[in-house]
Amino acid sequence: MTYADLNDFLARAGKVLAKGPIAIIFIEDETEVASTLRHTLGCGFAATLAVMPPAFSLAADVAPLVHRIGADLTTPNSVTDTVNRLIDAAPGLWMFYGFNAEYLFYPFSETRSVGEMLAYHTEERRDAMLTYVVDLYAGDLGAHPDGVALENAWLDKSGYYALARNDPANHNYPKERQLDFFGGLRWRFEEHIPSARRKIDRISIFRAKKGLRLRPDHTFSDEEYNTYACPWHHNLTAALCSFRTAKALKSNPGSTFDIPTFRWHNSIPFQWHSRQLMDLGLMEPGQWF
Repeated sequence: MTYADLNDFLARAGKVLAKGPIAIIFIEDETEVASTLRHTLGCGFAATLAVMPPAFSLAADVAPLVHRIGADLTTPNSVTDTVNRLIDAAPGLWMFYGFNAEYLFYPFSETRSVGEMLAYHTEERRDAMLTYVVDLYAGDLGAHPDGVALENAWLDKSGYYALARNDPANHNYPKERQLDFFGGLRWRFEEHIPSARRKIDRISIFRAKKGLRLRPDHTFSDEEYNTYACPWHHNLTAALCSFRTAKALKSNPGSTFDIPTFRWHNSIPFQWHSRQLMDLGLMEPGQWF
C-alpha cells in the first residue's frame, strides 16, 4: 500500500495500527533498501512501514509487503516527528525504528520472531529495549568505495566502552541504570564525528504510550525507557548492525580521503548471526533462553 504522506497514512491506516509490533524504516537514500526491508520483514513484525521520498524505487518483491509512506527526510526533526506522531496514533503497541542499511538482530533471531521476544520482554515489565548500533563496514574500500558490502562486511570485535550518563538536573550525578555507550567507527574516527553523534546506544524498540516523546538524541521523555535493565536483573538487549556510519564517512568530502580502509587489528568478518553478537557481548539474552 502506498500513501502520499504521514497524514494520508494515519487517515487510512485502519487495521495496520491495530496490532504490533510495528517496524518503521526510514529510507534516507537508495543504499540497500531492498535488503533492509527483506531482513526486517523476516523478523516477523505485524507491519513494516517504509518512510521514504516518493522518488525512490522499491523492489518488486518488497513493495507489496510494506506500507510505503511519502516523506521528506531532509527536514529538521523529520524522524522524531514521525515517530512521535505514530506513538500518538497507536498507544500500547510495540514499535521499532531504524534506517536503510541497518539490520536488526536480537538473541536467537534466527529461530524466534520479534513478537516472541517482545512477549517475554513485556512479561518482565519492560516497555523499552536498549539496542547497540554496531558499525559494519566493507573490508575492501577499493571494491566498495561507499563502505557498504553485505557479502564482505566486517565489524570491530573490541573497543567498546561505557560512561556514566550525568543528570544536569541533579547536580550532574549519574542517572540510575543509564550509560552512554561508545565504540566502532564513531570512536575510531571520532575527529570526523560531531560529539553529539558519537554514542552507539539507541532505544529503538519501545512500547508507545500517551504523552511519550522520542528526543533527537535517540532517548525518550520517560527516563525509565532509557535504562539498560530493570533494578533486579539483566534484561534483553538487541543490536542494530549498521553501515550508516561507514556510508557517511565515505560520502563526506571532509573524511573520505583520510580513510583508505576501515579495517584494523580488531576487525573480524561479520557472520550475520546473533550468536556472534552475543559472544562478543554486543547484546544480552538476559533470562531468555
